[in-house]
Amino acid sequence: MAVDKIRVLVVDDSAFMRKALTMMLEEDPQIKVVGSARDGQEGCEKVKSLKPDLVTMDIEMPRMDGLTALKNIMDENPTPVMMLSSLTTEGAGATLDAMDLGAVDFIPKELSYVSLDIVKIKEGLQKKIKDIARRKHILMARYKQAAAFKKAKGTKQHLRTKIRTGGARFAGKPGVTKAAVSSPRFIKKQNHHIDIIAIGSSTGGPPALQEVITKLPKNLPVGVVVAQHMPPMFTKSLAERLDKLSQVTVKEAENGEIVQPGFVYIAPGGKHLTLKKFVARAKIVISDKPDTTLYKPCVDVMIKSVAEIYGKSVLGVILTGMGSNGVIGLKLVNNSGGKIIAQNAESCIVYGMPKAVVDAQIADHIASIENIYSEIAAYF
Repeated sequence: MAVDKIRVLVVDDSAFMRKALTMMLEEDPQIKVVGSARDGQEGCEKVKSLKPDLVTMDIEMPRMDGLTALKNIMDENPTPVMMLSSLTTEGAGATLDAMDLGAVDFIPKELSYVSLDIVKIKEGLQKKIKDIARRKHILMARYKQAAAFKKAKGTKQHLRTKIRTGGARFAGKPGVTKAAVSSPRFIKKQNHHIDIIAIGSSTGGPPALQEVITKLPKNLPVGVVVAQHMPPMFTKSLAERLDKLSQVTVKEAENGEIVQPGFVYIAPGGKHLTLKKFVARAKIVISDKPDTTLYKPCVDVMIKSVAEIYGKSVLGVILTGMGSNGVIGLKLVNNSGGKIIAQNAESCIVYGMPKAVVDAQIADHIASIENIYSEIAAYF
């Protein structure tokens, strides 16, 4: 019996990029590019008429840009959208804006068809598109539910704001009010000492990280290290955005820093983050080594170094992402007596990295992204 092909719409003002992406995707016999559009307005019209399983969307386009088109699509015809992003500071900011609006992931422009690494990245992109498209009904149902909740919450907040302006501010973060910080879902207190939290994520990671990190309290008694698969410049923009929204301090990690309580250190894109013992504490090492990993930063590389220093006092958290990166490091955490939280299948953009951990039977807790923080909070 023939398997239905994944139907993709390519939206880009460059004829070369439209042709290049079409050729790249259709090399996989399970993917069919059912149409293309030259700008956001045409893209929105073709989403309505063609009803694709997934859309690739450039950000900078004439007549209607990619962000405006994305918002229109998510409002009127919710469909998984992957943004085509330039590897610049501005491109990183626009990409994170797109993910806030509902985009599921992004394709770095420099890693598209014109790249010398095309052979390496082509299969990964094809697999990612297939994984996302096949989960489109789950993803879009969750998006609609979240959008409805956000709208209802915004209405209530607007009414409260009309009665009293302002609100108590958390120290040093003028953009964060009490209303922005979700209360934890209280669960059974865990009697296990934790000295560090290590988080790994990939496809769909930025919104997932935002869901977790913005709930962490200012007085968090431990430091947090994060490996998110992202290109250079994107991680700095991600850290700056999360810092503005959070009570904890979020920053792109720097070589030689001492891990401090109440700080979240995000591994720089294109580099590995590891920890090295420094007297009674741990020092961050940013390096190109090892240079044999598929990803930089690599979740396994980071978590293995964390486990070697902290052993049973590690709390590992694995979030949405393709593949199995992280399971090797988390097996070491498990063998050392540390604890592990995995995101559940229903709330992942791609249920790959958490699935590998769950399948290895080393996850102590499996939770939706909305409840990951509650599982973390139970240890403190």
